[in-house]
Amino acid sequence: MILAAGRGTRMRSRTPKVLHELCGIPMVLWPVRAALAAGAGQVVVVDSPERALQSVLPEGVRLAVQPRSNGTGGAVVAAVAQLDSTGADGSAPVVVLSGDVPLVSAETIAELVHAHEANGAGATMASTVLDDPSGYGRVVRDEHGAVECVVETKAAGDATPAQLRIREVNTGIYVFAGDALREVLPRLSADNAQGELYLPQALDLIRADGGTVAAHEVSDQRLVLGVNDRAALAQVRGLAQEAIHARHMAAGVSIVDPCATVIDVEVEIGQDTTIEPFTTIRGNTRIGEGCVVRHSYLIDCVLQDGVTVGPFAYLRPGSVLRDGAKAGTFVEIKNSDIGAGAKIPHLSYIGDADVGAHTNLGASTITANYDGRNKHRTTIGKHVRSSVHVSFVAPVTVGDDAYTGAGSVIHEDVPPGALGIARARQTNKEGYAARRDAPSPEPGSSGAQSS
Repeated sequence: MILAAGRGTRMRSRTPKVLHELCGIPMVLWPVRAALAAGAGQVVVVDSPERALQSVLPEGVRLAVQPRSNGTGGAVVAAVAQLDSTGADGSAPVVVLSGDVPLVSAETIAELVHAHEANGAGATMASTVLDDPSGYGRVVRDEHGAVECVVETKAAGDATPAQLRIREVNTGIYVFAGDALREVLPRLSADNAQGELYLPQALDLIRADGGTVAAHEVSDQRLVLGVNDRAALAQVRGLAQEAIHARHMAAGVSIVDPCATVIDVEVEIGQDTTIEPFTTIRGNTRIGEGCVVRHSYLIDCVLQDGVTVGPFAYLRPGSVLRDGAKAGTFVEIKNSDIGAGAKIPHLSYIGDADVGAHTNLGASTITANYDGRNKHRTTIGKHVRSSVHVSFVAPVTVGDDAYTGAGSVIHEDVPPGALGIARARQTNKEGYAARRDAPSPEPGSSGAQSS
């Protein structure tokens, strides 16, 4: 179960905290995916009554509603009720994750469950040691090193000064024996400074009932960092981005300067592709092998093998660049299919177009795809040469092997092999400069008289 009903007031946002984007997907989906990858039989996400998370959850993930904001204990009560409504095995271990601890990995979850089962514990928490534990519940141990309790620190009075000096913290990640958890949940108390049901109290109750409470320390604290505000989100995003870069580089991708490169988590990049600095690759972009991307912004597009992009290109959703194609300097492409070996070298906008193989579109080529009401497509055939400063007014088709004259506004179809020219004829006015620069006649002179 993933607790995600908190409002996240410290984010200072109208968007629920766990819906803030983290490397291309909502934050809450990171622990959801980790749980599924770890082999969870069922995944339940706890939301507030507004059900803001419903639309982003994958198929098969259940939503539980926490009727009122009454703490982590109240959230687990709601999740267990949803779980029990499915006829789930009540004795199976229950893993509790937090929607705002996004970097937890499937491996960490599996290790925690293994430690829990090996110890025969009623409950096992994941803990870690932080240099700055502010805002986290502190893990209090007895003189033998056993977990004594977890002390929350949300409000003044929750913890003593000695407890606040403890650096080992509760990460908000637990494994409970299913039957032990169901036994103690009705006995949680809101007798604390916040008046909430704190889930860590369940550990005390399990221990009081004779059960074992264990702590499994996670040595890589980056995996269990929580997000309470935008500064923490930026920190976690940096760590997530670092891991994404490492994965691609291990697979044979050259990222020249990872500190100056943004790549979303769902992006795919082929071997021997080079990503140069100041490039952003977002969404579900797919890049093939042997490509070069220089100082550009790509979102939800496809680059086949050997494609060259940039610098300063903008590839928008629905764009497909086929093998060996080029989108050069200051080129924007939207919802267009650029054929194999085709080149759009510079200063162009290509929107809602199909461009054939080995076509070359000259500088300042524009597809005028919008008539004020509807979008229309431009079709440009194979081996076309468009010259510079050409506008194609859609819907329009240019046949294979055709040419267009520089400065043309092409609004009628151009047959295959033809030359299309659509521009006004040039007129030269001899002596214009002398006439323009001649002094104006004085008022009252004969040159100023009306005829």
